[in-house]
Amino acid sequence: MATEIKVPTLGESVTEATVGKWFKKAGDAVAADEPLVELETDKVTIEVPAPAAGTLDEIVVKEGETVNVGALLGSISAGGAAAKPAAQPTPKQEAAVAQASAPTAAASTKEAAAQQAGTAGEGPIEQRSMPPAPSAAKLLAEQNLSADQVSGSGKRGQVLKGDVLDAIARGAPSQPAEPPREPAAPAAARAPSSPDDAPREERVRMTKLRQTIARRLKEAQSTAAMLTTFNEVDMKAVMDLRSKYKDVFEKKHGVKLGFMGFFTKAVTHALKEIPAVNAEIDGTDIIYKNFAHIGVAVGTDKGLVVPVVRNADAMGIADIEKEIGRLGIAARDGKLSVADMQGGTFTISNGGVYGSLMSTPILNAPQSGILGMHKIQERPVVVGGQIVVRPMMYLALSYDHRIVDGKEAVTFLVRVKESLEDPERLVLDL
Repeated sequence: MATEIKVPTLGESVTEATVGKWFKKAGDAVAADEPLVELETDKVTIEVPAPAAGTLDEIVVKEGETVNVGALLGSISAGGAAAKPAAQPTPKQEAAVAQASAPTAAASTKEAAAQQAGTAGEGPIEQRSMPPAPSAAKLLAEQNLSADQVSGSGKRGQVLKGDVLDAIARGAPSQPAEPPREPAAPAAARAPSSPDDAPREERVRMTKLRQTIARRLKEAQSTAAMLTTFNEVDMKAVMDLRSKYKDVFEKKHGVKLGFMGFFTKAVTHALKEIPAVNAEIDGTDIIYKNFAHIGVAVGTDKGLVVPVVRNADAMGIADIEKEIGRLGIAARDGKLSVADMQGGTFTISNGGVYGSLMSTPILNAPQSGILGMHKIQERPVVVGGQIVVRPMMYLALSYDHRIVDGKEAVTFLVRVKESLEDPERLVLDL
């Protein structure tokens, strides 16, 4: 009896995912709980384990396709590998071969699938009886294409989303939706590369995470009245305090004393005084958050993610450092849960770890503020009428001017500066 492999629950408000990579192919033996396939959502990447031991009997959904929660991904049969008869491969297996082969081989495979479907009484691809997959139908409508213009690789010639994307990439012509309207241009329209450059280019489909990053950042720029204010902070007091206590701190708490704990605590203090920076707009309402869930931007191989330190305003520096450490490791290992990514009310981004001296961070919508940290650099400054060399850092606060006034933004950044230049204020809650 076959065991079905289905899309697991992906988390609150997440209803679909993209199949990123299959770790096994049809016919491979699998062990129980062994990772089988990687799913990419707009927030995290999830590995789906084998629900039972046996043989991966069938892969129903190929890489690049979008699936909903509960959808069938494949099946596992008990016992040894049971290879499919060579004379009658399934359309899904042929689609998998086509994806892994060169373009000419892929075309031949699809033709073979069409011929085989005809001998089985289902008719050739041109006479398919199955409608396009929902995601493919949506994309066809957006591009003003018809299903007849796309060769389907699904069962009985069904057009899948990946087939439409391939057709668009090849330059499939669009059709007018309703005369006399002008035909819509393909979304990925670009001038063709020169014959000399084309062989040296590589086209790679954006991951679900990267598409979401691009969309959300552009939405933030288009929606919010975004403005950035700057200041600089003398990091000597924090650096001296860190040097004095870092060894005993690590020995007691089991985590290194970094700068993020100080910055997070300074931010939560400032948010209490300037609550608009911790609020968001919902239609014609302003929602004030009487808590501080601080998002900490982390760069990974697959893109920028922003895990959240929940209730950071109620935590001490040691607990903040522990949670940031846990989230950082989970982000690098691809183990972040959806819950780790939700509910942030304010974000801190540290471009200084990459050497950035100055930047204007983009808001993480629907939040109204984001603090940009930068590189600590020794610079000459005037202190008490004397020119001295101090470790200085530029700070940048980007904010939504629809809800945060300039005075509030500047005051917020000054409060962060004051707390960092006199870290005892953090301990005394001043």
